[in-house]
Amino acid sequence: MIELSLAEIADVVGGRLHRTDGSAVVTGSVEFDTRELGPGGLFLALPGERVDGHDFAAKAVEAGAAGVLAAREVDAPAIVVPPLPPGQGNAGSVALTGDTDGSGAAVLAALAKLARHVVDRLAAGGLTVIGVTGSSGKTSTKDVIAQLIEPMGPTVAPPGSFNSELGHPWTALRADASTKFLVLEMSARGVGHIAAAAETTPPRIGAVLNVGSAHVGEFGSREGIAKAKGELVEALPGEEHGGLAVLNFDDPLVAAMASRTKARVVGVGESAGAQVRAADITVDDEARPSFRLITPEGEAQVTLPLHGEHHVGNALSAAAIARELGATVEEIAQRLSSLQRRSERRMEVTTRADGVTILNDSYNANPESVRAGLKALASMSRSGRRAWAVLGVMGELGEDSVTAHDSIGRLVVRLNIEKLVVVGQDAAAMHQGAFQEGSWGEESVLVPDVEAAVAVLHDQLRPGDVVLVKASKAAGLWRVAEALLADPGNSPSSNSERSNGGHA
Repeated sequence: MIELSLAEIADVVGGRLHRTDGSAVVTGSVEFDTRELGPGGLFLALPGERVDGHDFAAKAVEAGAAGVLAAREVDAPAIVVPPLPPGQGNAGSVALTGDTDGSGAAVLAALAKLARHVVDRLAAGGLTVIGVTGSSGKTSTKDVIAQLIEPMGPTVAPPGSFNSELGHPWTALRADASTKFLVLEMSARGVGHIAAAAETTPPRIGAVLNVGSAHVGEFGSREGIAKAKGELVEALPGEEHGGLAVLNFDDPLVAAMASRTKARVVGVGESAGAQVRAADITVDDEARPSFRLITPEGEAQVTLPLHGEHHVGNALSAAAIARELGATVEEIAQRLSSLQRRSERRMEVTTRADGVTILNDSYNANPESVRAGLKALASMSRSGRRAWAVLGVMGELGEDSVTAHDSIGRLVVRLNIEKLVVVGQDAAAMHQGAFQEGSWGEESVLVPDVEAAVAVLHDQLRPGDVVLVKASKAAGLWRVAEALLADPGNSPSSNSERSNGGHA
């Protein structure tokens, strides 16, 4: 963060000084975990499920913090922010667990004001803020964008999917006077969330990847999702001020957002009307896609070291942004072909000593990303390897839940995936769909929990099999992947390989 005195911060967030004259200067990072604090940091006193950060204020100062941002008086130098007016809560997508008295919401509101102040000052000095949204692929695309533009200047991006009402301003406050690019995920669980995030960190460039069915139970329809996702392009400045909207022209609901923005529009996709296109797409036996990258300036061949054809669209959005910021077609192609996976549990591919390959895509799931994962699995089994799909519930689908799960089960059969393990009664329609589509017998099994799934796999896996593990985060199916990787046949001394991958 840029250096600010406690008095300056108090003025920005509308707080009052407590046990300090305000002269102390924050020279370090803003943290909500005392273990991460260094000299000159600012500690956020946030409530948690088991502990309240206000109780750790003194410890934070002992660790070197210059002060504390709090919702009530604490035993340390602090900026105390007022409670939110009645009816106002968290502006972001996910409420803090344990915030029973609204103190966390008050601190988060102050944090958002601080982030806006810092971003405005940095933008005046040349910082470019880039926002990414979509029903799936935000995290992977954010990671790709960062890797494409880092050679052009210091870049800040969130770790993993830390895109909540806490993660968003926290990430923005990692930027300092040396930062040239700030890449942010814009997530939403309702109309107005992306607009609020954009108000905290006004973007100059925005990319909308897709409009799928993730959270359709909360939005009511894909059109409702499109309305929320389009808030990003509505927040962009006009073309005369450098605003750029990168839109997936292969998705009609995204392409239609061109009418909702004052910014210049660049289309990406396989569509003939897209300025940044992919042609001649092929996928190898490890599900790694290759394609011809076509831009107005020329074209180049790309081979992504990521698993799944769905990454092509993500790569095109990232390429359009890198092109806008000055990278050549050749530079973009070279950087795309040498990407590394940065976020866990997103097509994280590991091969055990016995040849069993695990595709750990268990971070989260929706119908579109599950279909993409299954297609990658099918590609990896083309060489004769036996394929397993270990799938759990896809959450927040509302009244479409049964139909969506049934459709996934049927797709497993159509892709000739040999084995399906459905975990949990909430996902039972997958098992039923597979049975109805293929009249399967023992090829599909419904198990009650992770432990039962692991037992089936330990009993039936054989060398050379490839296993996809995927479900919504609440299902906790990463424990299946971890159990498989902890198998005695996969000792730490084995020559297992970890491949780069990403999640859509």
